[in-house]
Amino acid sequence: MKKILIPSAAGLVAAAAFLAAQQPDFRGGVSGGTRPAIAIADMRGSGDAQRYMSVFNSTLWNEIQQAGLFKMAPKSMYPLRLPQQPADFKPPTMPTTRPRRGEVPRPISNGPWLTDWSSPPVSAQYLAFGYTAPQNGQLVLFGWLYDVTRPDPGAAQVIGKLYFGPMSDDGARKVAREFAADILQQFGGKSLLGSKIYFVSDRTGHKEIWSMDYDGSNQTQLTHYNSISTFPCVSADNTKIAFTTWYRGNPSIFVHSLETGRKLIFHNQPASLNAPSDFTPDSKRVLLYSTAGGSYAQIFTANVDGSDWRRISSVRAIEVEPKVNPKTGADLVFVSGRGGLPQLYRMNVDGADIVRLTDGEGEAVNPAWHPDGQKIAFAWTRGFEPGNYNIFIMDVATRAVVQLTHGVGRNENPVWAPDGLHIVYSSKRGRTIQLFTMLADGTEQKQLTTAGNNEKPVWGRTTK
Repeated sequence: MKKILIPSAAGLVAAAAFLAAQQPDFRGGVSGGTRPAIAIADMRGSGDAQRYMSVFNSTLWNEIQQAGLFKMAPKSMYPLRLPQQPADFKPPTMPTTRPRRGEVPRPISNGPWLTDWSSPPVSAQYLAFGYTAPQNGQLVLFGWLYDVTRPDPGAAQVIGKLYFGPMSDDGARKVAREFAADILQQFGGKSLLGSKIYFVSDRTGHKEIWSMDYDGSNQTQLTHYNSISTFPCVSADNTKIAFTTWYRGNPSIFVHSLETGRKLIFHNQPASLNAPSDFTPDSKRVLLYSTAGGSYAQIFTANVDGSDWRRISSVRAIEVEPKVNPKTGADLVFVSGRGGLPQLYRMNVDGADIVRLTDGEGEAVNPAWHPDGQKIAFAWTRGFEPGNYNIFIMDVATRAVVQLTHGVGRNENPVWAPDGLHIVYSSKRGRTIQLFTMLADGTEQKQLTTAGNNEKPVWGRTTK
């Protein structure tokens, strides 16, 4: 392996200045629905950094692949000589001797070159490469992204940056995710770095609220009521989580601060069921459903402390799961049994202008708005046996639907990621219910949980 020199602290500062100075204007991007091809060279580390490179390389690859913005150039097609830094690129030279008659002169390779990656069999447009080194107890990543269709390294550089993390597997993941986030940003993608998925798990013997990072790591128990706690929803500003718990006997709404972990005040109405479903986009009010005032669950709204309850729906049928449009804050989708089987409806936040969205076939439940406020994901039994569900997407304006899952397990509770490209959902495949993510076209399905049963996910709308 080629030796990597570990720079001094002064060298790191100088390198950072050099990297910043070399940034060209970027004109790339995804256009016409075509995904650019990217190659991600396996990187190496100097000294103690090498032990973390397996974690680093797999994390970087997965972050880029699962973003759904690129066509991944297969590693089996890569050249044998992988660049680690810009100085490794050496332009080929033409032979000094004249070729034999009928032969075409072939350039002499002097080292890695851009066309090694842009030409077949790799046929990539972009190349991510670099190396890591230990420095003052930290793991330092020198990361570059090149547009390999450009004529020379000076014009090819899109990203050249230093990243810092602890000397550990977690540090390797950190710098890989940060590098991936910068790559995605160049193409208009939004990194999920810092976002959280909240969900219900019974792995402790009780249903409690848990959280995890967007990729399934750092699974952490948030509630400890040793009862049933379920139906979580998170405020748009990511400061509060509301859920229903049977901790006091009857199902009541509790609200916790996500900043301190403490329980906040919420005044429940006397009822056999109180369940939160969503927060308004300004995070000042809660959308909920309750049996307060009748035997059928109906839709209400209240302040985040439980004051000023206002009834929105009033029919002799169950009406649940209200979700407010995150863009307008003026309309919501919900589930109603007013026509028999549960179907999806839309109405204004004051209860006016009610319109059915689904066609009445099967059971349609669990609506969730896309961040753009134009599409919803939901679970539907259409074309499937009663009681089992698949995940669908609907364009609310046209009512056009697309099916994402196809008969593999019972798939429910889809929720959009903040990037609008990913969906988290629960799926029962066998004896347990687990959480999965996928792209919005149904591809790149990835299991996030394994312990116990895990359900009812909700994805924080904004990243930290």
